[in-house]
Amino acid sequence: MALKDVANSLVDLCKQGKFEEAMNTHYADHIVSVEATGNEAMPAVMEGIEAVRGKTQWWVENHEVHSTDISGPFFNSNQPNQFCMYLKSDVTFKPTGERSTLSEVCLYDVEQGKVVREHFYYAV
Repeated sequence: MALKDVANSLVDLCKQGKFEEAMNTHYADHIVSVEATGNEAMPAVMEGIEAVRGKTQWWVENHEVHSTDISGPFFNSNQPNQFCMYLKSDVTFKPTGERSTLSEVCLYDVEQGKVVREHFYYAV
């Protein structure tokens, strides 16, 4: 699958709220996920599809999503194996009840038609 096909499909699935389907369809088994921050319980770097699924499950279980706005995909001709999307979500963190707006750029590296690395950059 070509980069633009992967990017368009992944972003379209995310816009429909089908994040798990996007992951199952487009992520390589050996994916590396790099968050902007981390801690002992949730490290910034996670390796392998099962670790990424676990991180995603934790996020879903701990957040109530009120709305999500996704833009993209965006491309850079100097980076022929990458694309990014912009994601903005209004969420409540269930353990504390704190409501906030999360804004992030999601950058994806693609090899042989699969996402092999994802990077997240947050607005602070």
